[in-house]
Order: sequence, then structure tokens, then C-alpha cells
Amino acid sequence: MPWTKAARIKYQRSGLRYASDLTDAEWALIARKMPPRQRLGRPRKVHLRDIVQAIFYVLSSGCQWRALPKGFPPYSTVQG
Repeated sequence: MPWTKAARIKYQRSGLRYASDLTDAEWALIARKMPPRQRLGRPRKVHLRDIVQAIFYVLSSGCQWRALPKGFPPYSTVQG
């Protein structure tokens, strides 16, 4: 099936930092499956969206965990 003009607009990835980054619509689908914030314990300092985007970056680029760009959380946080 060929790409239509409407499909190209819907699935374009321009404006994202990396090609593996999530759009707001994609994150809305995934966010429902993420674990909720715990009442007890330390509050989160890193957003879950940043962690998921870092994991997708490693999967799509094939880079090593330690080679994550500085824009992502520390690799130990993402890997854990």
C-alpha cells in the first residue's frame, strides 16, 4: 500500500531530537503501561519518558550503554 499524504503527515519524525524518540501520541499509548509513582520511598528524579527514549536509542542505533549521548539520563539509570 503506498503512502498517502495524510499518512506521511501522521508518521513524520521531523522535529524530534533523534529518529528513535517518541511522539506525544506514541508516549500516550506507552505511559498507561508504566508503573505508577510509589507513595513511599524516594521520589523519581528522572522522567520515565527519557528512560524509554534512551532504551529505544540503544536498540535502534546499536550503541553501547556507556556511549549514550549526554542528553539522556546516566546509562546506569537507563540500564537498571
